[in-house]
Formats: sequence, C-alpha cells, structure tokens
Amino acid sequence: MPPQNSISFYRIVSSFLPFVIFAANCHAIDPISLASQWNGFKVQPSGQTFTPWGFNYDHDEQSRLIEDYWNAEWKKVEADFGEMKALGANCVRVHLQFAKFMNSAGEPNEAALVKLGELIELAERTGLYLDLTGLGCYHKKDVPAWYDALGEAGRWEAQAAFWRAVASRCAASPAIFCYDLMNEPVVPGKGDRREDWLGKPFGDKTFVQFISRDIGDRERYSVARAWIHNLVSAIREIDQKHLITVGLVDWSLDRSGLTSGFVPEKIAQELDFLCAHIYPVGGKISEALEKTRAFAACGKPVVIEETFPLKCSTKEFDRFIRDSHPAACGWIGFYWGATIDELESNRKRSIAISITLGCLKYFMYKKP
Repeated sequence: MPPQNSISFYRIVSSFLPFVIFAANCHAIDPISLASQWNGFKVQPSGQTFTPWGFNYDHDEQSRLIEDYWNAEWKKVEADFGEMKALGANCVRVHLQFAKFMNSAGEPNEAALVKLGELIELAERTGLYLDLTGLGCYHKKDVPAWYDALGEAGRWEAQAAFWRAVASRCAASPAIFCYDLMNEPVVPGKGDRREDWLGKPFGDKTFVQFISRDIGDRERYSVARAWIHNLVSAIREIDQKHLITVGLVDWSLDRSGLTSGFVPEKIAQELDFLCAHIYPVGGKISEALEKTRAFAACGKPVVIEETFPLKCSTKEFDRFIRDSHPAACGWIGFYWGATIDELESNRKRSIAISITLGCLKYFMYKKP
C-alpha cells in the first residue's frame, strides 16, 4: 500500500483539479466506439484501447441524488469529479431521475437539460467519460402520480420522450461513453399482475423497476426486447453515434429460480454491449466469474457496471476483477462523495466506511 502522504497529495491535487483543467484545457477527450474485436472499446480516431474504469456517482455522502444538490452545490460536483479523476477513473456513471427531467409525458424540463449540459462540459474539462443511466425512480416520493397512472404504452412513450430529450443535449459531446436505458429493469412473470411499477426498496432508494405490470400471454424476453427496441429507436432518431446498453442484474441469466426477463442472449442484438451488475461473495468468487462468462457468451462486450466488495475480502475482490478479464472489458465501482482522507479521519469508522475506503484505494492503485 502506498504511503499516506501520497494519498494526501492526491487529495490536494483533486481539490484544485477542476479549476486547473478549466484554465489549461489539458484533457483532450475523443469519442469512444466499439473495437473491431467483439470484446472491447477504442478511442477514435487513434484506435487506442479504452477500458472503462471508474465509479457510480449515484448519491453523495448524505444519500442525496445528484439532482438534489447540483443547482445549489455545483462546486461540490466539480470537486467530486476532480476527486474521481485523481482516484484514477476514466468513466463516471451518473443516474438521471425521470421526474426531474420530464414535466409531463411529452414535455422535458429545460432547466434540468441545461444542468445536464453543464455536467457534460465538466466531464469534458475533467477528462472523464459519462455512462448516463436514465429513467431513475430511486426516490418513490418524487415519482409524479401522472407517470404512475400511465399504462404500459403511455409509459414507454414517456420514457422514449425522456431519451430523445437527453440525447438531444448529449449527441454532440465526445464525453458520452454510453446511454444506459435504465438501471436494473425487470419484466414480471406471466400471471404476475402488479399494482406498482417499482420493486422493493433498498434502504431509502428503489433501484429495481418493472417495465410492464401485466405481460399477458407474451414471453418475458420478447417484452424486454420490444421495450429496448422502442427506446433505442428513440435515441437513434437524435444520436446515431453513441453506444447504448442497459444495466442488468446478475439474475438476468436464463436459469432456474429468480430471473429478470432480460435474458442476455435474447436482447443482445438490440444493444451495443451488455452491462452486468455483479457483487462477488466470499468463498464463491468462481460463481461470480462464471456469471461474467455467461453474460459474455452472447457475443457482445461486457462491462461490470456495478461491483463492490460488500460480501468478500479485498483479496477476493481483486481476484474477481483480474480473472473476469477477458470476459469483461470494464469495471465500475462506487464513489459517494467522501474522499479517502475524509474516510480515514472519521473517528467513528464503521465496517461500511472501512469497506468503502478499501474499495476506493483499490480502484486508485489497481487500474488496469
């Protein structure tokens, strides 16, 4: 482990980094595309290999979503992007809430789109690519009643309108790595007539979302494929260049037991690459690796878009990251607004803080 003073040095650099970048414009950023081989990405026009390595910036240290503070505390967002860059990231996954970007089923919120434009400019200045994940309904209290009242067709069209608006703001930027249609979508099983569009909450947030409340006689995978096709088509009306994916729970694989309906081999043709959310478990690293290889078997690049040593040691986590290559060609952890120095100086260091600290250091020093 590097000495503490090197970590402090990174903290000092990161606090000034956004302003240094702005003044010197020292980070050129070029578009990302699929590589000629099936399992990777490249920078255009150089052809240099691009390996996504970075963080989910899904909430801050107070559990606030980015739209909750980016208007009043923009300098915090700048500082956090500088910190993530100093930690070695080249990619940041940002989660956009549907309710913050749509005033109605067909009317985007222009103020939110303007702020998204500022975020894109910040990414360009900092030299970070954005994985823009949309349609979030993480805080159930923020979901408008009119949105929940829509039927399947109306909801899908409102979601398409969201993506047209976002793509219109993003299409010209080289800093967009990809559009992720939704975080962890699920198709209900036949006979499962749901009252709610959202899954069970995890803490104060709801990460799983259903794309239908009743599929009737349709096959689950066909509903998933139709939904993806609808949203991809909406984006491609505006933006023909940037990559499109969807963030899948690891139980999307077509196996006995719990499944999401988003079977990788059934939906892969609609997407540029697949994103898998895999959290390795201690003593079962081989199972996590096998899941990664199963996602890759569909013939599209795979990015581990969410991973964290929540239930395993750092050593086992390292084994998962190292051995998941070449089935996976990118890895994205988590950054929640607290720096390495802040976590280390916390006198009430909990197990959660210690795990987060170890993960940040891992991503800082183990970049592939």
